[in-house]
Amino acid sequence: MVQRRRVLAASALALLTPAARAQPRVEVRLWTLLSGGDGARMRALIDSFNASQRGVRVVSTTLKWGEPFYTKLITSTVVGEGPDIATVHLSRLPNLAGGGVLRPIGALELAAAGLQGSDYFPRQWEKSRYAGAPYAIPLDLHPLVLYYNKKLVSQAGLLDAGGQLKPIVGYDALSAAFRGVKERTGKAGLAMEAGQGSYAIWRLWVSLLAQRRVPIIENGRFVYGAAGVEELARVSAWFTRGYAPAGLDYPASTSQYMGGGAGFMINGVWEVPEVVRATKAGTLGFEYGIVPLPRLYQDASVWTDSHAFAIPANEGRPMAPEKVRAVLAFVAYVSRHSMGWAEGGHVPAYRPVAESREARALMPNALYAEAAKNVVYDPDGWYMGAAGPVEAMASKFMPGALSGQLTPQEALGMFEREASRLLRKKPPRY
Repeated sequence: MVQRRRVLAASALALLTPAARAQPRVEVRLWTLLSGGDGARMRALIDSFNASQRGVRVVSTTLKWGEPFYTKLITSTVVGEGPDIATVHLSRLPNLAGGGVLRPIGALELAAAGLQGSDYFPRQWEKSRYAGAPYAIPLDLHPLVLYYNKKLVSQAGLLDAGGQLKPIVGYDALSAAFRGVKERTGKAGLAMEAGQGSYAIWRLWVSLLAQRRVPIIENGRFVYGAAGVEELARVSAWFTRGYAPAGLDYPASTSQYMGGGAGFMINGVWEVPEVVRATKAGTLGFEYGIVPLPRLYQDASVWTDSHAFAIPANEGRPMAPEKVRAVLAFVAYVSRHSMGWAEGGHVPAYRPVAESREARALMPNALYAEAAKNVVYDPDGWYMGAAGPVEAMASKFMPGALSGQLTPQEALGMFEREASRLLRKKPPRY
């Protein structure tokens, strides 16, 4: 089997052989929403791929993250002017694949590139499929985690003899940890994005309902009921009781933690490169630690999303077979070299890399590697996913409960009334 896959991979790279070097390079246009450290790492992978052979040249364009990216991708693809390949979030796949924006990736096309579904973690591979066919190739998963400041947490008596965070199990224990830091150090117990337009509360709320095994949407209607109100109220209490400052936008919340002003931070693994950089530069001012989001209820479920590569359908401009081979040669290269991507804090979705000895030893990723076993995504639906309309509506109303301007019941009532209209609409076909 291994030998066969090597042969298939070699055939996929036939256009990269010396005989092909006399021919013009196949140019592959990539659109990406990756910026900052993620953008730099993707550019490095692109440069490495381009330098590794002379048959394919990937040209990358970075667009603004979120809805601007997806709007441009959709509108451009509808008129046949989209890119050859794009980075997308798997949480947006029901919208993009169901709306006709993406083309399926055939089993023979994958096999010719030496790739197969078993190369990827089952949850991510399942999420990359729509109507039984793969529409994307997952690159990573990036869950919420709990960062902590060892100096402040130690003063609150929360470290064990080895200098690691003592296990926190249950909502009361986590609340007590936040309160302990606040009372014993005078610093905030928690730093978390909480201003209007913040996505963090939605992601945390999804996590906690999953831990309680309470569904959010069923049969086109919201069904979280009293559990949803309870979880928003419990998180809001951290802010209204003064353990965490309300109203912080994303940069302010990360700056508070990075500046030593909070014992804990709930955020995604995408902040790992910054704490690593600041530690190496000697500017962090404290020793940090990271653990998976604690188990507050029945399990340790935690929200995640995944970056993935997908091929736009480009109405009226079907992709030539040689272009497909070039695109998938690049995807296969990135998958097999995703150790560099892991250094950005992400968990690689490609199992041969993620399960390698090198990846298992990578720090600080090893501190939260267990989170990958418990990840959950936004509910399926054309209206869901990263910067999608339901998430935008949640970010409009839920932060009002954190600041005390709305009760949790009021915040969710306003959210549900507005979002329910989307749930009743037919999925768009672009």
